[in-house]
Amino acid sequence: MHQRLRRPWMTRHLRKAIPRLSTIRNLHLAPPFLIEDYIPRYQQLSSIDAAKKRAAAYAHLRNCNLCPRLCGVNRYEKTGVCLIGAETVKVNVIAPHFGEEPCIQGHNGSGSVFFSGCNLRCVFCQNHDIAHQRKGFDLTPEQLAEWYMKLQDVGRVHNINLITPEHVVPQVTLSLLHARELGLRLPIIYNTSSFDSLDSLKLLDGLIDIYLPDFKVWKDSTSKRLLKADNYTSTAMESIKAMYAQVGDLSFTPDGIAKKGVLVRHLVMPGMEDEGQEIMRWLADNVSKDIFVNIMEQYHPDAHVGKPKQASTRLQARSSESTLYRSDNELMPSVTQKGPELRYEDINRPITKDELSSVTKSARAAGLWRFCDVAEHGGFNL
Repeated sequence: MHQRLRRPWMTRHLRKAIPRLSTIRNLHLAPPFLIEDYIPRYQQLSSIDAAKKRAAAYAHLRNCNLCPRLCGVNRYEKTGVCLIGAETVKVNVIAPHFGEEPCIQGHNGSGSVFFSGCNLRCVFCQNHDIAHQRKGFDLTPEQLAEWYMKLQDVGRVHNINLITPEHVVPQVTLSLLHARELGLRLPIIYNTSSFDSLDSLKLLDGLIDIYLPDFKVWKDSTSKRLLKADNYTSTAMESIKAMYAQVGDLSFTPDGIAKKGVLVRHLVMPGMEDEGQEIMRWLADNVSKDIFVNIMEQYHPDAHVGKPKQASTRLQARSSESTLYRSDNELMPSVTQKGPELRYEDINRPITKDELSSVTKSARAAGLWRFCDVAEHGGFNL
């Protein structure tokens, strides 16, 4: 009978190199971005550092210069650009969310907290009803912490996802410090427009595990016209570099869920693929070629985009009333009604496949390689 050839040397070394069957992973994980276990950063904060952050948060509320708007107001007495006071935050939705990246939402969802209000005024805001209209309910930092616990204990979510929190960083800080005393043990995600100040990020250092900055536009002229912010690009660049310095590249546990690091988003805009290309090149050259990037295609006209210009509407109404009919009430055949002029008509359309692919190609050409693409192997794409 033919006997199997045995190679003791090879067998012995393969046992060391190959993990046991119970630990074999079918996901695309590489050791530099794989962590076997993870303890949230806020759990490692000393009591002295926690007390310092609590005191700093209260001080910032009395002279609010935490976001780049630099309002300088005492939020206990009045509000600044964000229109949110000091003692509470306004929250629109708190729930497990399944609309995030696969490595963020996992199987149980991301414990998302959608804050109302914003320190930007994006004319195309995809969450216009939440960010601009300030709908929702008021919560103190302590009540907010209790909601984190409900998301953890009842919702069984993978993380706490703070969405558009730039204008409520002091209250968020206080809520996280209280939640850790209540037993919170989930990673914290800071889901931001990138319009953050370095002072704000310093206050958050040690509390945030994953930064999800959205790098929106590249040109100052574009940010001034569409975001209503003069200094957005320079602010976003220094903010993302500071975030990366805190938590590094996006890393995962063996179940494919992200636990720590930076994931940069870019929403491709109609006719602005050149700005997306510049953003990709900047990330590769100035942050890291290993940074995880999500090039998003879901832009749709919203908020103020595609709405009739007010002056045009009034002019058309007057013109229609005065010229469509003669004095003898006979319709003038040569006059045709023309629709009103639309606001921001250049971005009043979805993006094309070519616009999306051009940004993706530029990202790859710049050396970026970790993308949030559709997984071909049926699991999470890491």
